[in-house]
Amino acid sequence: MSGPVTSTAAGQDNAVVELLSALPVAEDLAARFTAAGHRLYLVGGSVRDAMLGRLSGDLDFTTDARPPQIMALVKGWADAIWDTGIAFGTVGATKHGQTVEITTFRADAYDGVTRNPEVTFGDTIEGDLVRRDFTVNAMAYDVVERRLIDPTGGRAALEAKVLDTPATPQESFSDDPLRMLRAARFVSQIGFTVAPRVLDAMTAMAGELTRITAERVQVELSKLLTGAHPRAGVELMVEAGLADVVLPELPAMKLEIDEHHQHKDVFHHSLVVLDQAIDLEAADPASGPEPDLVLRLAALLHDIGKPDTRRFEEGGGVSFHHHEVVGAKMVRKRLRALKYSKEIIEDVANLVYLHLRFHGYGSGEWTDSAVRRYVTDADHLLTRLHKLVRADCTTRNKRKANALQRTYDDLERRIERIAAEEDLNRVRPDLDGNEIMRLLGLPPGPMVGKAWKFLKELRLDRGPLDHDEAVAELLAWARAEGVRPPGD
Repeated sequence: MSGPVTSTAAGQDNAVVELLSALPVAEDLAARFTAAGHRLYLVGGSVRDAMLGRLSGDLDFTTDARPPQIMALVKGWADAIWDTGIAFGTVGATKHGQTVEITTFRADAYDGVTRNPEVTFGDTIEGDLVRRDFTVNAMAYDVVERRLIDPTGGRAALEAKVLDTPATPQESFSDDPLRMLRAARFVSQIGFTVAPRVLDAMTAMAGELTRITAERVQVELSKLLTGAHPRAGVELMVEAGLADVVLPELPAMKLEIDEHHQHKDVFHHSLVVLDQAIDLEAADPASGPEPDLVLRLAALLHDIGKPDTRRFEEGGGVSFHHHEVVGAKMVRKRLRALKYSKEIIEDVANLVYLHLRFHGYGSGEWTDSAVRRYVTDADHLLTRLHKLVRADCTTRNKRKANALQRTYDDLERRIERIAAEEDLNRVRPDLDGNEIMRLLGLPPGPMVGKAWKFLKELRLDRGPLDHDEAVAELLAWARAEGVRPPGD
């Protein structure tokens, strides 16, 4: 049971009451369980987020009712029911557009080898709460009696903005090592810090993450990167050694800077780029409501090829030639290992590959052909590439930074001008495949594809051609390739 209610605690309790009054589904559901002789509690993240003033779309409940009883109680009440988690004691339902998940009290035991628990149902709310990951998630709210149940000091931890574990961190992380990565995710999402004993245990037990499947790691990493404070979460991952296990390319970027070979610390630079990319994302009215995972992954990983390409040059310089090429390959390898989708892998890798292209622009020396190629190669990633390139400017020299931003402004204006004159979103040859085959007397095959590619390259170099000019260029190319067009 919670202790004396302070003014802050009273405000937190009121936040839960206000949440429930705004969501009558909760009280309706609690009354249904009470009438059947069971107890129902709002629990975990729902209570935490309500106290933080963050209304969430879904509500989590826990109850003494067993899964068959839960199913019977929501049947006829809910608009829809699903039982995909019923083996773990969870039944999901929707009512008036509100999603709820109801789970029987748990008292699981872990074997210490895998993270899979032996599912055991409990009999008390206190027993359920003490097995949870962090004290801020180990609070429950009795919907009927309108009281907070806080056996592990979650309210005090919430006020102090500290993540601590109900049991010892060693016990908690041994039961489920993913909780270590979840700590970094919560640091990102809610801006808390971890208790010293939690950091010590994470550092000592980071290797236990090898017990966790790549898919589970990927989910936590994605949530971390799309949180409100991803830099803090990433820094905790690296400090505690978690990144050595799940994303070793990050700590590898902490290159030493000696007195003879001055250059930026690549890891710190990448964090600044991440921050700046997020700022640009927030400032863009066209950005969607959800954080841009692809942009954030690209910002964090854009320089991961630098450690493998670092060379000390005569005269004290340092070079990282072709680090964007090496980095794109490394991104593909790591994101595949983390089981990201093919679309995310290719988008992030292509952004990493293209992020240096702009530096060949100089003070505007690119031809219109080069601008077309920049747009065509970026394709649907162009807006993200704009943000990444701008974010990649981290120099403290204001004159240099302003010059780089002005130069990129100039490139964007040129892109807009050419796009207004030509359809840059659909750069295609001036003749389609059917016309190529008719003009050259060819059946479908590799030579038609080769001719199509020639005409596309011509289109990129010279812009749109009129029909007769395109035909003349195609016929001349075909003759040089040994193809005799009809009528020759």
